[in-house]
Amino acid sequence: MNRRTILKGLATFSAIGFGTATYGVVIEAGLMLNTTAYAFTPPKWTKGLKLRAVVIADPHVVDPWFPVSRWRHVIEVAQALNPDIIFMLGDYITGMRLRTSNIPVDEIAQAAAKLHAPVGVYSINGNHDYWGDFALQRSGKGKPAIQTAFEDVGIPVLTNKAVRLIKDGLPFWVSGTDSMIAIFKQGGGFQGRDDLPGTLAQVTDDAPIIHLAHEPDMFARMPERVSLTLSGHTHGGQVRIAGHALYVPSAYGRRYLYGHIVEDAKHLIVSGGLGCSTLPIRLGSPPEINLLELG
Repeated sequence: MNRRTILKGLATFSAIGFGTATYGVVIEAGLMLNTTAYAFTPPKWTKGLKLRAVVIADPHVVDPWFPVSRWRHVIEVAQALNPDIIFMLGDYITGMRLRTSNIPVDEIAQAAAKLHAPVGVYSINGNHDYWGDFALQRSGKGKPAIQTAFEDVGIPVLTNKAVRLIKDGLPFWVSGTDSMIAIFKQGGGFQGRDDLPGTLAQVTDDAPIIHLAHEPDMFARMPERVSLTLSGHTHGGQVRIAGHALYVPSAYGRRYLYGHIVEDAKHLIVSGGLGCSTLPIRLGSPPEINLLELG
C-alpha cells in the first residue's frame, strides 16, 4: 500500500463521514417527519372503546435546528391526522449549547395552542423543561416556565395528576407523572418530581388508564392496573448505526429504547420523538409523530 493509496482512502472516508453528518443534521433531523402508527387493544380496555390518539414528544424547539416554523409544521401534520385526543410528552426546551438563539416559551405554547381534539389535548413536563429553567434550578421550587405557558393557553399539564374522560359514552383515565430527573442535586444526581402512587390514587373506578411518563424508566414500576404507558425521552437512540443505538439515556440500557414494548402483560410505547438532544443530529432514528388506534 503506497502513500497515494492511503491518501485516497483517507479522502474517501472523510467524504463519507462528511456526507453522513450532513445527512444526519440537514436531512434526517431537519427535514424528515414520519408518522409511526400502532393499532392494538391494550389490556383491561373497555369493550367498544375506540380511541384515536396522536403522540408528540421531544421537539426541543431551538434556533436553528428546530425553529418555530418546524414546530408549527409538526402541529399541522398532527392535527391533520384527525385524532380524538392528543398527548404531548415533554422536552419542549432544548439542552443544546450549540444554538443561535432560544425560542421564548410563550411562542412555543402559542404554536401548540393550535392543537385541538374532541376529547382534549394533554401534556406533561420533560427533564429538559426543568433543566433549561435556570431560575427554577436555583430555587428548586415552583414549576417550569413552559408549564405556565401551556396552562395560559389552555393546555392542561398533568403533573402527578389524573383526569377522567369520556369517549362515546365510555370512560377512561389519563394520568401523568412529572419528570424523574427534574432537579440537579449538589454533589451529583437528580431529584425527581414524580409521584406515581399519588397520581394513580386519584383514579376512583375501574375504567382503563393511559399513563404519560416522559422517561420510560417509569415503566419498570408501573402496576398492571395501567392499560398503557406512553413515553419519550430516548429519541429512539437518536444516532443508530446498523440499528445499534450509540447512547440510550436510561438506567435500563436498550430495554426501553423505542417502540411497542410488552412486559408481564404491561404495554409501553416509547416515541422516537422529534428533535435532538446534545448534538443536532439524528441518524437511523428519524423524527416521528405517533398515531395510536386503540380498541
